[in-house]
Amino acid sequence: MELATLALVVLMLAFATIQVGLYYHARKVAQSAARQGVETGRQFGASEGDGLAQAQNYLARYGNSVRGAQVSSAGSSAQQIRITVTGDVATLVPGFELHVSQHADGPIERWTNP
Repeated sequence: MELATLALVVLMLAFATIQVGLYYHARKVAQSAARQGVETGRQFGASEGDGLAQAQNYLARYGNSVRGAQVSSAGSSAQQIRITVTGDVATLVPGFELHVSQHADGPIERWTNP
């Protein structure tokens, strides 16, 4: 009986450790996708749509851990671009949902008079 209880506790700790790892990995992928989009969208002559497309391409290649990912540019202005990536984390326990949301922003390159 003690062995069964101890095995259950060890198994739960192992699943919790794996789930924490999946969460942080999904968070990092979402942050990297947002950063890639900002770096593309802030270049001189690029549009906000170019940044969104780059973030979506990044997620298509590496975003298996972020399910149902949504990319938006809410909060962008004429001088600043902001890309937000949101989605759900893959989970080991059915019915247990974790949500991740990451953003990146940066100034848009433009010509100015000295």
